Amino acid sequence: MSQVERVGAAPASRPVPRVPWRPGRWAWWVQVLAVYALSRVYSALVLLVVLGQQGSTPARWWGPGRPPYAVFLADWWDGWWYRQIAEGGYPDQLPTRADGQVTMNVWAFYPLYPRLVRALQDLTGLGWDLVAPSVAVMVGAVAMLGVHTCIRAGAPAAVAARPGLPLATVAVLCVFPSSVVLGAAYTESLALVLVAVSLLLVLRRRYLWALVPVALLGFTRAVALPLAAVVAVHALVRLREARAGGPPVREWPAIGLLLGTTVASGFAWQVIAGVVTGVPDAYLRTQEAWRRPRPVSPFAGWTRLETLSPTVTVLVVLAVLGLLALLASRSARRLGPELYAWSVAYLVYLAAVSDVISSLVRFLLLAFPLLAALVGLVPTPVRRARWWLAGLLVVLAVLQVLWAWQIWVYVPHEVGFLKAP
Repeated sequence: MSQVERVGAAPASRPVPRVPWRPGRWAWWVQVLAVYALSRVYSALVLLVVLGQQGSTPARWWGPGRPPYAVFLADWWDGWWYRQIAEGGYPDQLPTRADGQVTMNVWAFYPLYPRLVRALQDLTGLGWDLVAPSVAVMVGAVAMLGVHTCIRAGAPAAVAARPGLPLATVAVLCVFPSSVVLGAAYTESLALVLVAVSLLLVLRRRYLWALVPVALLGFTRAVALPLAAVVAVHALVRLREARAGGPPVREWPAIGLLLGTTVASGFAWQVIAGVVTGVPDAYLRTQEAWRRPRPVSPFAGWTRLETLSPTVTVLVVLAVLGLLALLASRSARRLGPELYAWSVAYLVYLAAVSDVISSLVRFLLLAFPLLAALVGLVPTPVRRARWWLAGLLVVLAVLQVLWAWQIWVYVPHEVGFLKAP
């Protein structure tokens, strides 16, 4: 080979230099944590701006004057109730009014998150205002890793149609309007990681291992029952595959045990509340204190539409129609049967047991497969898909500001749809 040929061939033989600061070359889990970290900075800035609008608050939260930022995260709305559990536990008698009706009390809130925070307080010697939001943030990071893995494992057709879907789903979830609670004293972070891990273990057929997060979910949030539908759909899928010539299903006992555990987990806290207080329906009577005069019965929460303004009613109806359209879309049908089953079962469950209040926006964080379907509405071409994702992120980030501005600021004596986070 001549000198000229050697000179011309040299560049082709050189290795392409790696650029460590290029996010596309980072490991998937680093990308997920980077997206989550950036979103927490954004949400923190949003809440700092909103804090500037806060005036006097109830004495039990802070009192006259603007509260510190840590208090704004740890003691607002549900955070105050969780703090009471961490400090005093649950009463063995239901508190009642003079007319005998049960008043709002801590039995409406589940124990795993406040007990975890209290254990870390005792271990570190730090206060609730620091530990409670910190636990939510750290658990939220684990939840995002679980969401990414769950989408990758449970929706291969959707990922093939829209490369980068798992990370895009995490990004959309991180800027969802109500995602500010992932950094506050709320249970969304813990519930999200338990739901994602439960789904992932079912997808990987680790049924006995799935018993652990399913059981813990029953002491975190009242969302374990929809997982029973996921287990049932998964069992049917496996049965169909076996009949089509696939390997036989040998884990029926484990699947049956998991199905029974999901149902038991869904009712465990209600049973415990009844046993401790001596009132069999203590949990439901406590829930009535928040809904009075509307009853606690399936789909009764929708009667609240009668009290809402026409504008809010129209927005609620449009949101429901949008969710139905999304579920019927080709993008949603690309989700695996388990993730699709969770989305449908969870939405039906919310419609049946929840009041029609702004908290529903927060509850939708657990329906994260629907965000994957939303991202996948525009899978190709690449340029259009990227613009669609960018547009979603911008719109949701703006809506996060509006949600926090309307919800997180406490206004004395103000009651309405937008004041129930």
